[in-house]
Amino acid sequence: MALYCIGDVQGCDSALQRLLDTLGFSPSRDTLYLLGDMVNRGPESAAVLRRLMAYGDAARCVLGNHDLHLLAVAHGIRPAHRADTLDAILAAPDRAAMLDWLRQQPMARRLAHGTQDLLLVHAGVLPDWAAEDVMALAAEVESALRGPGLPDFLRSMYGNTPAAWDARLAGSERLRVVVNALTRLRFCTPEGRMDFAVKEGAAQAPAGLLPWFDLPQRRTRGMTVVFGHWSTLGWLERPDLLSLDTGCVWGGCLSAVRLGATRQACELVQVKCAQAQVPGG
Repeated sequence: MALYCIGDVQGCDSALQRLLDTLGFSPSRDTLYLLGDMVNRGPESAAVLRRLMAYGDAARCVLGNHDLHLLAVAHGIRPAHRADTLDAILAAPDRAAMLDWLRQQPMARRLAHGTQDLLLVHAGVLPDWAAEDVMALAAEVESALRGPGLPDFLRSMYGNTPAAWDARLAGSERLRVVVNALTRLRFCTPEGRMDFAVKEGAAQAPAGLLPWFDLPQRRTRGMTVVFGHWSTLGWLERPDLLSLDTGCVWGGCLSAVRLGATRQACELVQVKCAQAQVPGG
């Protein structure tokens, strides 16, 4: 039995098939952990969702910002963007099944494998949060996603404020901070205030900003955070990090890590992807 973490697929089902073929993946034996943004920008978003649904418990996902965007568009909360490729889902006869499956997926996962303690999120975590906090706050968002008030939650989900965590936050502001950290975060101030304007790689951080994972007070440093979202960062491996968005939709690679019993036993596997979008286009 093998366990794999896979970066942002973004509707590139053909690349996903080639990656799974390269891995020798078997849904009866192995387990996939997908790090969010399963859909959008690539040409085959519906095929990706149908594939993952068919795999059952062999495909375990966390939600990314594009997955949440699909739910918002489907419920009439947000207009489609020019670069969106969601029409095949929205017009599909099995639309309701795909959307319901998506809203049942978690915002974060914690995984023990061999000697490893792994926290899986789409984008990042705030420095004040221990792993237990991440899982508890993710559960609050999941409750809103799965409950009868989904449209109201989606309507209040968007916005860049509050930009920092405060345990006293409540209601939509509390959930918005959690969603923004888990699905949009790249850079923070040293005090932990989130920035959403800068999308360059870590080496291009403007003055006064740090990658979220380099904040010295980050409480998740004692474990490995596995994430995607940041294609300009690309593949990054450290004892406390695995970054797996390597820009498949932009003509980069789709990346997977085969988890070993130790960090040293982990193996990176990549396939080259056809370019589906032009950055800035």
